[in-house]
Amino acid sequence: MEENFETAAPEGASDTPAVSEAAAVSETPSSAPSRHRQEKVGLVTSDKMQKTVVVRVERQVKHPKYRRYIRRRTKFMAHDELGAHIGDIVRIIETRPLSARKRWRVAEIVQKAR
Repeated sequence: MEENFETAAPEGASDTPAVSEAAAVSETPSSAPSRHRQEKVGLVTSDKMQKTVVVRVERQVKHPKYRRYIRRRTKFMAHDELGAHIGDIVRIIETRPLSARKRWRVAEIVQKAR
């Protein structure tokens, strides 16, 4: 008498794993999780350095007591490969530290100076 030692899969089950192909492709162990980088738009106030510009970004905050909006300005040093000049409006994005004070880079020149 001949016996069959193979185990049969229950009905409805298939030989493929339960994880879909799209999920398996997107979960590669070598890819790092993508992090959303901050973006700001500001005015170039200095371009006297090589491949670096100073960008002034304005924001409005509400005064805690008087409830009026106040303009606050912040200066960022940004890496510039695009050749922005004083008066240009540029979009900068956060990046890894490039020097002691430079942690931003120019993504695009939104508007050229007149």
